[in-house]
Amino acid sequence: KKQGQLELFCCPLNSSEGDMLDNLPRGTICIEDIEMGMSRHLRKVVTDEDIEMFAQVSTDRNPVHLDDDYARDTIFEGRIAHGMLTAGLISAVIGEQLPGHGTVYMGQSLKFLAPVRPGDMVYAEVKVIDIDFAKRRVKLDCHCAVDGKKVLVGEAMVLAPSRKFD
Repeated sequence: KKQGQLELFCCPLNSSEGDMLDNLPRGTICIEDIEMGMSRHLRKVVTDEDIEMFAQVSTDRNPVHLDDDYARDTIFEGRIAHGMLTAGLISAVIGEQLPGHGTVYMGQSLKFLAPVRPGDMVYAEVKVIDIDFAKRRVKLDCHCAVDGKKVLVGEAMVLAPSRKFD
């Protein structure tokens, strides 16, 4: 192997690893090892800095996210995080944990149920609800919650990595 060459390792991850590895990269679960009902999650506090960085990267500078005075006079009665920032946590679980590294996002549906505010601890989880082994496609139920209340729900379709293509 040449120095600097990327190498993907497919290996099963035990469901019991959950909280112990919360927010840490997990690598890859290959299509051959994915099972119905398998799930992974992360927790993250959404900070003012996260919201400011997302505004900069996305160019979405809507004052409901950035301006306390403006946001107080809205239906939210205060600043909120960008919905797509919250949705990005689903992407993090998919890209880092299930299936993980080497996954190709094919599609995502989202429904925003409640706002996420600066300082909120967001719990993001994905769960396998359908597998097409022949096409390497995995459908995932996705949700984010704050204090046990769902703030985002949806489904993702991904192309999972396979040991056959190492």
